[in-house]
Amino acid sequence: MKIGPISISPRTIRNLRKEFRSSGLARIGVVLVVVIVLAAAFAPMIAPQNPRTQDLDRAQLPPLGFTDTEQQTRTEMVNGSVETVTENVTVNATAQHPLGTNSLGQDILSRVIYGARTSLLVGLFGTVLAALLGVTVGLTAGYYRGRVDDALMRTADVSLAFPSLVLAIALIGLFSRFQADVAVAITDPLVTTGVAGSFRDAVGLPTPMPETFVLPTVVILVVGFVNWVWFARIARGEALSVREEEYVKAARALGASDVRIVFRHVLPNSITPILVLATIQVAAIILLESSLSFLGFSGTTLSWGFDIAQGRDYLSSSWWIATMPGLAIVLSVIGINLVGDWLRDALDPGIEGEGGM
Repeated sequence: MKIGPISISPRTIRNLRKEFRSSGLARIGVVLVVVIVLAAAFAPMIAPQNPRTQDLDRAQLPPLGFTDTEQQTRTEMVNGSVETVTENVTVNATAQHPLGTNSLGQDILSRVIYGARTSLLVGLFGTVLAALLGVTVGLTAGYYRGRVDDALMRTADVSLAFPSLVLAIALIGLFSRFQADVAVAITDPLVTTGVAGSFRDAVGLPTPMPETFVLPTVVILVVGFVNWVWFARIARGEALSVREEEYVKAARALGASDVRIVFRHVLPNSITPILVLATIQVAAIILLESSLSFLGFSGTTLSWGFDIAQGRDYLSSSWWIATMPGLAIVLSVIGINLVGDWLRDALDPGIEGEGGM
């Protein structure tokens, strides 16, 4: 299999299959990732309710299998006078809201499903941006060395001096004036074409569903700028090693340009650690995006971090409001990291697989 200048050897494919068959953790990770990706892609078809619809009469309903007790106050006539009576009322779960509802009566399962879209898109696009910046800088620094290397990597060291969350908040503050201008409202093709509506009518789910969702472009740019340094350091180390190989020296002796050498020889032979790092960074960026959403910097309300922030004031009475999106974050990060471990074990011949369940 060949993709541009980068080819995937039959041996690599065999290693991937062998490690997948022998590692129970790899299978768990792939299943988790596939479920989350499918849920995000087909959210308009499988979400029980519109995630933005509010129903205060159904606020703070517990998940299935749980009950909740709340105090209700009413007035009544007792011996000719009006008295206030407080009583405990048991609130039962309902199948219409399997994971319960939040303080506004919005369905939590639907918000978790739609929140997966935001987290996955930010994770993927942010990782791609970070990889493009970091790999370019790292390969340039490692290939040319000298002053170019010193200048680029000292810039990377400055970025590493700041905690990721602090640097992200600072960059969002810098770009906040452009946030409204660059935010992208993506039209959902499943809704606009009527596919989701037809499916929901057929299975008896309520309609309509949101026709658009917001892609937090500023957050994607910020997380890309925050995480590029990790790709730069990995790419630089690989470039320093590969540039000394005999085939690179031969290509240089034959008159190949630096750009051709980098793209035809250095990059393809450095792709394995970069690919493994990319999977890990997707999980790290999901955590960073959730943190930014929790602090109110996401730019969208359909986000796991935003829902956790909305539910923190109700932890003592309605724990599920914050717990369910929190579990979604945990499962997605675990799944992606397990996939990353699978790729590392399969692609790096010097590492013994640790799978096997």
